[in-house]
Amino acid sequence: MADETPAQNPPMAAAPLPPTSATVTDSESPAVLEKQDPSPPSHVPAVSVSVTESASTTIAENEEQAPPPEPAALEPDSSDKGSGKEELPPTPPPQAVESESEPPVVTEAPKEENPPAPAAETVVISESESQQPPAPLQQEVVTESESLAAMMEKEETGAPAEPTAAGTTTTTTTSAQEEVAAAVEEKKVPQNLGSFKEESNKEADLSDSERKALEELKQLVREAIDSNLFNSESKSEENPEKEKKQESKEVSIWGIPLLKDERSDVILLKFLRARDFKAKDAFVMIKNTIRWRKEFGIDELLDEDLGDDMEKVVFMHGQDKEGHPVCYNVYGEFQNKELYQKAFSDEEKRMKFLRWRIQLLEKSIRKLDFSPGGVSTIFQVSDLKNSPGPGKKELRLATKQALQVLQDNYPEFVAKQVFINVPWWYLAFYTMISPFMTQRTKSKFVIALPSKSAETLFKYIPPEQVPIQYGGLSVDYCDCNPEFSDADPATEMTVKPGTKQTVEITIFERCILVWEIRVVGWEVSYGAEFVPDAKDSYAVIIQKPTKMTAKDEPVVSQSFKVGELGKVLLTVDNPTSKKKKLLYRFKVKPFCD
Repeated sequence: MADETPAQNPPMAAAPLPPTSATVTDSESPAVLEKQDPSPPSHVPAVSVSVTESASTTIAENEEQAPPPEPAALEPDSSDKGSGKEELPPTPPPQAVESESEPPVVTEAPKEENPPAPAAETVVISESESQQPPAPLQQEVVTESESLAAMMEKEETGAPAEPTAAGTTTTTTTSAQEEVAAAVEEKKVPQNLGSFKEESNKEADLSDSERKALEELKQLVREAIDSNLFNSESKSEENPEKEKKQESKEVSIWGIPLLKDERSDVILLKFLRARDFKAKDAFVMIKNTIRWRKEFGIDELLDEDLGDDMEKVVFMHGQDKEGHPVCYNVYGEFQNKELYQKAFSDEEKRMKFLRWRIQLLEKSIRKLDFSPGGVSTIFQVSDLKNSPGPGKKELRLATKQALQVLQDNYPEFVAKQVFINVPWWYLAFYTMISPFMTQRTKSKFVIALPSKSAETLFKYIPPEQVPIQYGGLSVDYCDCNPEFSDADPATEMTVKPGTKQTVEITIFERCILVWEIRVVGWEVSYGAEFVPDAKDSYAVIIQKPTKMTAKDEPVVSQSFKVGELGKVLLTVDNPTSKKKKLLYRFKVKPFCD
């Protein structure tokens, strides 16, 4: 990290930034759900889940009323060359139509027997669509757009799955043209040539040359400690004899001795990788880092009270899918003029901000696991929404200063650097500096436009760990939903354009069902109902299908007291021409009379 990222491009941003909006299309459609009646199983779980997908009737009606497209509508075929990313109808989420394993419908409620534990669940995903076939010209345009979208899916998703025959036939010619235009803009985003993969810190996994460089660096460090070299370069020498005695005992960085500790090799390997396994260069970097830490007063800084004015600018929250702690840098907070002046108006304030940023980093590093198989890096997210931009001289100076310190003294602490809500000016800036960056540095970078920010985060971070302001389900501990925590996993799925997803939760015993559901950006209709198994019972509307907009509460939390066997249906109708990310999770609680 230290030596590989240019001063203008933060591997660990000194500050952070923001999100984006969605389009609105009014439409409501009744749920289309296939009833299932499998034979009873030998073991009945408390609940089971199935997901049913059907066509949005709103879109189908619009297609029937629309006049047939003219031949001119085929023009996108020749102008799509740089188009089409993930705005088009995507391949449906992993779905398996398994009739044998579908949850049964219980015809006799075993009220007198002790039911199985409510926690027992079975998940079955099934798909069905009842759509009107589109006009041939529309089909041709959609197919062309899909191929362009596939070309744009390279960076993080790998080879895309083949689209299903019925999954992409509800998009009109007009929407296809919009997708093509959006894809042209998407193609401007720099693409990784390869995703960065962290190297192993176990000595057995090192190559012969790497192992040799590590032994050489150990020898240089051992000689420096024996000759008191690290201490002699410090300006603090009021008691040389005392310092020499302490220095010969051990030299530590981030609370870990450089030698004679099982974690020592991990620290030394960070410096070696930052210097391409050149032992002498890595040793010089270690020596300079030790000197800087003494001059900057790192040990005293850890206990220094620097206030909490900047806690919304940079903060730690959750973990990624590989266990790395996640650091969010929100640059949009500096649109607050008072905060901006407080942080950057003069050199003294900029130095205080730097000390605050280093203090946060030091505290975060000391929570890492530096054992050979542990997590010793941080996942960085830089939110550039409403960023003041490169025109702010004070911010530019502070960022440059912070980056220089981080690059020189904190090598290889970035597992991945994700930029979200990226504005146009950053793309131009990245294009200019990219030729001066190493491939190793660039492979750690992921750049996402506003419309792709939440989706990009979900590739690396579980939705239940992503803060609510970035499309996830995680909230601050002070105001969190007591029913759910970050430890409760969520299910993520895609609602394709012009379709409905119905999450069917089958209840096999009396209980209280609690759930959370969210569609990123909403602009869809959401409804919930309970359908009892008994033929002489009536369905209960839990929530009437309602158009949800981006201004509504991001997460819907609901519960229902189930007094008889049946199904809870959560239906999301997406009449728009864009795919939507659906998140949900639920719990079963004991029934209390």
